[in-house]
Amino acid sequence: MKEIKASEEIEAYLRSHQIQSLFNEEILPYLTLFEFEKGEQVCSQGEAVEYLYILVKGKVKIFTTSEEGKTLILSFKTPLEVIGDIEYVQEIDTINTVEAVSPVVMIGVRQSVLRRFLKNHSPFLQFLLKIITRKFYIKSQFMRHNILYPVETRLASYLVSVAYDENKALVNGKVSTSNLTDIANLIGTSYRHLNRVIKEFCLNGLVERDSGAIVIKDLEGLKTLAKENLYK
Repeated sequence: MKEIKASEEIEAYLRSHQIQSLFNEEILPYLTLFEFEKGEQVCSQGEAVEYLYILVKGKVKIFTTSEEGKTLILSFKTPLEVIGDIEYVQEIDTINTVEAVSPVVMIGVRQSVLRRFLKNHSPFLQFLLKIITRKFYIKSQFMRHNILYPVETRLASYLVSVAYDENKALVNGKVSTSNLTDIANLIGTSYRHLNRVIKEFCLNGLVERDSGAIVIKDLEGLKTLAKENLYK
């Protein structure tokens, strides 16, 4: 992680995402730019929350870990997204782990500073309300999709989610087969059925297995099969 005090870059991101009104003049000097490399953790499940982050560039995955050490990927996020919003409102420790799956840029501000300067700032509060309610809407849609769509569509959507960043650029053309149990849990199927579908995808030229990984061969074919991004 790299921490940058760059007011001009921060202002440029605020303008490009049209979120200048979220912050008043008093808090602007406290905003910090954070850069995370692919594979770096932004925050970790169970740790005390220090910052609220606004994702302005790149892509992250959000996952939870059980007491037995098993992980479950919950979603992938691209700009504009907020990390730590529910924790800020509820004043609780970090709910899930967030990890960069591409180079990531975030605007960060300490939660103590937010409470000092933006506690009653209507534009910021309205923004948080919109973000949090959208997350609940997406969760509802996710549960519906896992019931209504076949496994083929769900797996294709997952692979597309892994493969693309917010600019629709390829960031990861491989998925480790060591994660198949987690993938099966995420898309709501059995490990055995998931393997059958992967075999079908291989026969159809969409993916291939290679050295402990599923290699994406036909992204356009997967996008057509996916219909929409179920795991954004």
